[in-house]
Amino acid sequence: MALNYIWIFFFLAAFLIGLIRLLFFGDVEVFPNMVNETFDMAKTGFEISLGLTGVLTLWMGIMRIGEKGGIVNIFSRVIGPFFNKLFPELGKTHPAYGSIMMNIAANMLNLDNAATPTGLQAMKEMQATNPDKKVASNAQIMFLVLNTSGLTLLPISIMVYRAQLGAVNPSDIFIPILLATYFSTLAGLISVAIYQKINLLDKVILSYLGGLTLVIAGIIWYFSGLDKETVTQVSNLASNFILFSVIIAFIVLAVLKKVNVYESFIDGAKDGFKTAVKIIPYLVAILVAIGAFRASGAMEWLISGFTWLFEQAGINTDFTPALPTALMKPLSGSGARGMMVDAMSTHGADSFVGRVASTVQGATDTTFYILAVYFGSVGIKNTRYAVVCGLIADFTGIIAAIFMAYLFFH
Repeated sequence: MALNYIWIFFFLAAFLIGLIRLLFFGDVEVFPNMVNETFDMAKTGFEISLGLTGVLTLWMGIMRIGEKGGIVNIFSRVIGPFFNKLFPELGKTHPAYGSIMMNIAANMLNLDNAATPTGLQAMKEMQATNPDKKVASNAQIMFLVLNTSGLTLLPISIMVYRAQLGAVNPSDIFIPILLATYFSTLAGLISVAIYQKINLLDKVILSYLGGLTLVIAGIIWYFSGLDKETVTQVSNLASNFILFSVIIAFIVLAVLKKVNVYESFIDGAKDGFKTAVKIIPYLVAILVAIGAFRASGAMEWLISGFTWLFEQAGINTDFTPALPTALMKPLSGSGARGMMVDAMSTHGADSFVGRVASTVQGATDTTFYILAVYFGSVGIKNTRYAVVCGLIADFTGIIAAIFMAYLFFH
């Protein structure tokens, strides 16, 4: 629903601003430019979607190998003790735990096809013991905010888009996204814990959060002491070494479980091909709307307004052309993806703006969409403080993403 209104807004705003430029500034080229841009962006959207086929097919095949090899179950066992402490009202034997941990693990691995069904199942199982069926329980809110914070270890889809749009090293945003999404998740978790009076000083919670925070702090400290060229080299090496190690780990796990690795890859690859074809109309729709909005001058006005505000505050404004991705992210995943693609198409995939947009896109998830789908699936009307905590996670993730982009790429 949110995307419907956003899409309409882009066209109406483009028309009104185009009319203002025509009537008051005598710009007779504005409407021809807007129409031409819609045709150009429709072509761009199709070409990008078509070009995604190969890389998406590859990674969906790899992820299917990991899925068959049991990587999701391994993640579930590793984070199980931590999650028992975050959902105290469920007790230790609630049937929802399995679905909750499978969903979080699938999200961390960017397995959207596995994450959504397990997420809906988790909501259904928690709803069974929810005393007020119209009001979100504490456990459901914690689960939703952890989802909206978007903790992702493998931002496959973003790397796929970067590869298609000509990035020399599509995975160079891997570590910055990992760091930004960590801060987003931490902010969401802490905000919910404060509302629910969960003891964050519990030894299990403290050991998980403290250990991970020390690792993240160590990474930031290490990279902050390097010059830009060394940061780029080390980040590229580490990112690609980790990603290839993940591929090898998935294959080894599958072999140990006596899975037919090749057939598993082919099954996943087929889904990747179908996904690439399926997103064509969605990407064309949002890019055409963005193209009209930008050609009318509305995007330039919007960015100029934010740039002026940041300049008054004495803040470097090199990141502001990537702000549309950040503003769209809580509202619409497809819209934010379109903004990211537009930023990389306009400024270049390897430009600072392109990298900021990519990092922002991977830093958090779409709060309003996830809340609507997950709560709507079980008929919850009163979401209590879920939106507030979800937006806190979004805001933190976006700020962290911009900071990481400056640290790694500026």
